[in-house]
Amino acid sequence: MAIQFLAIVVGAQLLLPVADGVPRFDVTQGCRLDNAAVAGLADTQSANSCVRDEQRARIKLLSNWSKFPHSNRASCVAEEYSVGPPSYVDLLTCLQMDQWVR
Repeated sequence: MAIQFLAIVVGAQLLLPVADGVPRFDVTQGCRLDNAAVAGLADTQSANSCVRDEQRARIKLLSNWSKFPHSNRASCVAEEYSVGPPSYVDLLTCLQMDQWVR
């Protein structure tokens, strides 16, 4: 447990420069994995829909990135890398939830 915590802390420090701009994620891989986990098979149409959703979220992030506090960007990016294949949809949700809490 202590090793995992240390890895997250060190990883978060390495990701701080990344938080200055919207990170680049391989959403195709994440969409395929999510689709396979839910459906148990590779449904190309569902994976394509997932990729479109991810692209829309990335566009929103690109236009609003500077509006989110740096600390929130850094923590949400670090969280994305720690939970599995990163997702723009999840990153946008994380940042929006942080905004609503403030």
